[in-house]
Amino acid sequence: MEQQQTPLRDTAARFLRTVRIFASSEVGLRAKLPFGGLIALLCGLSALNVVNNYVGRNFMTAIAERQMGEFVRQAIYYVAVFATLTVVGVYARFVEERLALLWREFLTRRIVDLYLEDETYYRLDVTGKLTHPDQRISEDVRAFTVTTLSFVIMLFSSTLTVVSFSGVLWSISPLLFGVAVLYAACGSYMTFVLGRPLITLNYDRLDREATFRSGLIHVRENAESIMLANAEGWQRQRLHHKLDELITNIRAIISVNRNLGFFTGGYNWMIQLVPDLIIAPAFIRGEIEFGVVTQSGAAFAMLVGAFSLIVRQFNSISNFAAVVSRLSSLHEEVARSHARETQIELVERDGPVTFVGLTLLSPTQDEPALLNDLSVSIPVSTRVLVTGSRPATGLALFRAMAHIPTPGAGRIEYPAGTLFLPQRPYLPEGVLRQLLVDPDHEGEISDAAMLALLQELGLGRLLSHEGALDVERDWERELSLREQQLLALACILLMSPRFVILDRAEMTLGPEMLDKVMRLLFDQSIGCIHIGRAEGRLDVYEAIIEYDDDGRWRWSASHS
Repeated sequence: MEQQQTPLRDTAARFLRTVRIFASSEVGLRAKLPFGGLIALLCGLSALNVVNNYVGRNFMTAIAERQMGEFVRQAIYYVAVFATLTVVGVYARFVEERLALLWREFLTRRIVDLYLEDETYYRLDVTGKLTHPDQRISEDVRAFTVTTLSFVIMLFSSTLTVVSFSGVLWSISPLLFGVAVLYAACGSYMTFVLGRPLITLNYDRLDREATFRSGLIHVRENAESIMLANAEGWQRQRLHHKLDELITNIRAIISVNRNLGFFTGGYNWMIQLVPDLIIAPAFIRGEIEFGVVTQSGAAFAMLVGAFSLIVRQFNSISNFAAVVSRLSSLHEEVARSHARETQIELVERDGPVTFVGLTLLSPTQDEPALLNDLSVSIPVSTRVLVTGSRPATGLALFRAMAHIPTPGAGRIEYPAGTLFLPQRPYLPEGVLRQLLVDPDHEGEISDAAMLALLQELGLGRLLSHEGALDVERDWERELSLREQQLLALACILLMSPRFVILDRAEMTLGPEMLDKVMRLLFDQSIGCIHIGRAEGRLDVYEAIIEYDDDGRWRWSASHS
């Protein structure tokens, strides 16, 4: 299980590092001009708010003193200021959203590249230490970029407001200015104390929302299997349990928000009353104009609002803290996944596949080694069967050769471009032509060659109508597992690598089809290491490596 709270100092350091990476990138350099324009627009908004405050004071004074000419003039000023505020505010919001989108695009592309680099996505899935990386990359990155920029803008605007209205409020009443500062400080402290549990609760909510959603996706993707197994009851129980956890978490959030709402509601209402309680006596004594009363109320509200950023935005801040913590956890696990947990050295070099002192260990320490000191060289164009009575050994050997961290030691050498065929191959949605031919070799293989190979492998039904090579299809849904393996083998045969590694292909293809595949590999001089059971004709192999339960092995030439 991942830690739910990253240390504050580490989280802040990683946050600042993320901002610096963007600022120093090419995209960040392009963003500096619109960011400067946004700062200018925010300064303009702050200045317009001060102007609006004075116009409002004169407007109310004209009403109180029944001065029609002044009233009309101030009304025109009012409308002009409002119109300018609207235009500047809309453009500021537009630039803010475009900057947030630019940052999100940059950060998402960077994280996706790291996620797909060096099989990181697989390592994260195997360790199980990080939950729902997909949600962190999509939703959390969006929330991080949008909220960060929003907070920066709010902080800057609040600073401008404090600078602009402190003088206004101080000129009206130094006492009122002091009350505003003290009022905002006490409100911020109480909001933090009452709302602090929201940080952990919001972190959990994001995880539980994703867990419930992944359960629904699991049902959709395995609908046929669930129906055939009559597993609806078990799935219902599983989904209800996930929903119960989510609802419990949300109820806790609602309870904290209720308690926080009692305080913030009263806090916001009192903002309207406090300045009147202090300034109204001076108006009653005739010391100030009526417009000063309304001006002081507006200035007090603006200044307290600027000082009360935590009070006004605590829910957003707690959500943001959870998002930063989740992205920090993603960064840590990605970095940790690059540290290989194996002492097996993998070397790409031309020539044969060579095992040098390869020892494979069992995941449990109380069991003997799966394979001891395998040292053998398999020449190019040679087909070898690796078999034995302990399936875990064959699986560990396949995983070790395929760059998957496996306990053990030794060295494996193999030619660049060696391909692997697991029991369940990966066939992305798309057109058949793109699946069969790598984009780098498009045009090198004729349609006739592709069609002939598919017919020979028994995949003629895929060619039942004209233009079948260019029809987009969902192969994993339309094809059986056997047909998926045959289609993957067709891709391998067309790519013609130096070596191919097969994982228990006999279980899916059957002996007869496996013999045909071995003959096709022989015809194209493609070396093959088949890790599986000794079924069918063994004369299609030049050699057999047989391992025992105690980890010993022996090499023998096949009798053709």
